[in-house]
Amino acid sequence: MNLLELEHLKKYYATHKAVDDISFSIPKGSIFGLLGPNGAGKTTLLRMITGIFYPDAGNIIFDGKPFDPNKDVMHIGYMPEERGLYKKMKVGEQVLYLAQLKGLSKKEATEKIGYWFEKFQISTWYNKKVEELSKGMQQKVQFISTIMHHPKLLILDEPFSGLDPINSKLIQDEIFEMAKNGTTIIFSTHRMEQVEEICNHIVLVNKGHKILDGTVKQIKQDFKQHLFHVGLEQQPNPAQMATHHFTIIKQHDKAYTVKLNEYSKTNDILAHFIHHDIQVNSFEEILPSINEVFISQVKHTEAN
Repeated sequence: MNLLELEHLKKYYATHKAVDDISFSIPKGSIFGLLGPNGAGKTTLLRMITGIFYPDAGNIIFDGKPFDPNKDVMHIGYMPEERGLYKKMKVGEQVLYLAQLKGLSKKEATEKIGYWFEKFQISTWYNKKVEELSKGMQQKVQFISTIMHHPKLLILDEPFSGLDPINSKLIQDEIFEMAKNGTTIIFSTHRMEQVEEICNHIVLVNKGHKILDGTVKQIKQDFKQHLFHVGLEQQPNPAQMATHHFTIIKQHDKAYTVKLNEYSKTNDILAHFIHHDIQVNSFEEILPSINEVFISQVKHTEAN
């Protein structure tokens, strides 16, 4: 079942079409990547999903019902790329204040602050002012503030900005745990290696249009170029490598990158080496990275 469904959303500013007829759905408990270059329409989409902007056309369905910004926003946690902490306010007081805005009682909020501050090892920061903290420390406080009310939908825009590898892992583990417990997560970032590691499903937008929509696994399959890495026991002579089944793209010692030719099958590569009595030590398909797919698809839409 989907937690969120966007149906033909449009948002125009004068002559600029920030979002132009975009539709997609997000299953409950999934980690969903919203990707696109700067100015693609991602922020406008997120602001419509959170009720900050109203769409000019189209519908938003939240948890099976038409989206009601006045009520449903209480079930959404949004951590924007531009951080929103009050610099002069003490950390503990600020998190308490934000938690109460999301409907928690003072008692509930205080208990949750104790739990999360201890888990993220920031209990000693309670009475520090936000401006005294490093960017990475502020990021941890912002993340805690965003998840305190246990939202149904968690929107994270560049959540690892300013974090060292240890704290990035801490937040990443929490993202996985929340998804496991039913929270639906929209993850927006320019770091494609994180998308590949974290997301189940992605949508790529550019110039206000959706240009790609699917699971990470399926998209990598859809854009594969039939490249294979072959590691051999011994280096064959040129005559043994001559075949109409594949083309050698790159060679390094006894390892080859080959491209399967049209009308040939994967097994034809292995059969070729078996025929020449050459031991194959390793064999794997080379799939494109999400970063490579991102670049190729954005360039394609820019050219059109």
